Amino acid sequence: MMSMGRRLTGLAAGLILASGAVVAGAQTDYFNNWPQGTSPAEVGKALSEHFVTSPHQYTATIHYSEAASWYGALTFAQLTHDDALRAELIKKFEPLMPGGAEASHIPLRKHVDDEIFGIVPLEIGLQTKEPRFLTEGKKWADRQWENPQPDGLSSETRYWIDDMYMLTILQLEAFRATGDRKYLDRDAREMVSYLARLQQPKGLFFHAQDVPFYWGRGDGWVAAGMAEMLRSLPADHPQRPAILAGYKKMMAALLKYQGKDGMWRQLIDQDDAWPESSSSAMFSFAMITGVKNGWLDAASYGPAARRGWIATVGYVDQNHDITSVCEGTNKLADRAYYLARKRRTGDFHGQAPMLWAASALLR
Repeated sequence: MMSMGRRLTGLAAGLILASGAVVAGAQTDYFNNWPQGTSPAEVGKALSEHFVTSPHQYTATIHYSEAASWYGALTFAQLTHDDALRAELIKKFEPLMPGGAEASHIPLRKHVDDEIFGIVPLEIGLQTKEPRFLTEGKKWADRQWENPQPDGLSSETRYWIDDMYMLTILQLEAFRATGDRKYLDRDAREMVSYLARLQQPKGLFFHAQDVPFYWGRGDGWVAAGMAEMLRSLPADHPQRPAILAGYKKMMAALLKYQGKDGMWRQLIDQDDAWPESSSSAMFSFAMITGVKNGWLDAASYGPAARRGWIATVGYVDQNHDITSVCEGTNKLADRAYYLARKRRTGDFHGQAPMLWAASALLR
């Protein structure tokens, strides 16, 4: 069977370039009339069903990228009113509830990489209103702030850009599920603190304060985290102006660095770096969300968001696995280290943002 990626190779190449000529003015034009095989409903369905049957990846406990993929598949199921898919996703999670058959896979560390597990029961609880899922998810969000720093930030604060999604999404989901403002206020304070320390004058973010490289997926976590937070942050929230300004500054920088093929690179500002799919999906998600919510000028960002989506769909193979996903990456002040990272296929780091982007297009 011909792969999705192969079917799109010729078609997408032309359409990626042509999409920039879409007449400005009608925002919806950028996110309709998809080339064959690239509609968010089709792609999201295939990736979600693939996730249902996928084994756990990486470690003996649930990895943060798997939790992020679960969240993306759940939001897709809700947006498409696919009750059967949602039931399968919940059934897959049931053994991971306390006392379940896979309880040994529940992560244990008080660390952002483990705590994000809580977004899955929170999203299930948000959709089903079942108290046991809400209680389980809320437990993780509360645990993250058991011993806050004197400035009110989480003890898990470490100023790696990855945290601007992985730490903030848990508190955000707790707010969405409970309506309790404390979770939102924690979140916004955390985001503003990271913005102040890590965003550079050009609008992008160093991987960490001591690592002066604009790593694609790291910056992707930031872009996705700010877009998610802005979706829920009220217009009158005191931290909203700073977060919106940081988001817009980053989007303007990303617009400059998007390749002619619609992709972004492993090191965003390095021409010799390779096109990387997980970051490209994350940036597409952030731009799609901004255009749809009116935070970004549709005529400027709509074509870029469309190109990004079509391009990343072209990296999905016949097994519904996204290819050219950067492997898990720790911080290191060494350019060669980032350029030499392995490219993985079917890694949840790539599957997750593709699902977020599909949901954003349907939202």
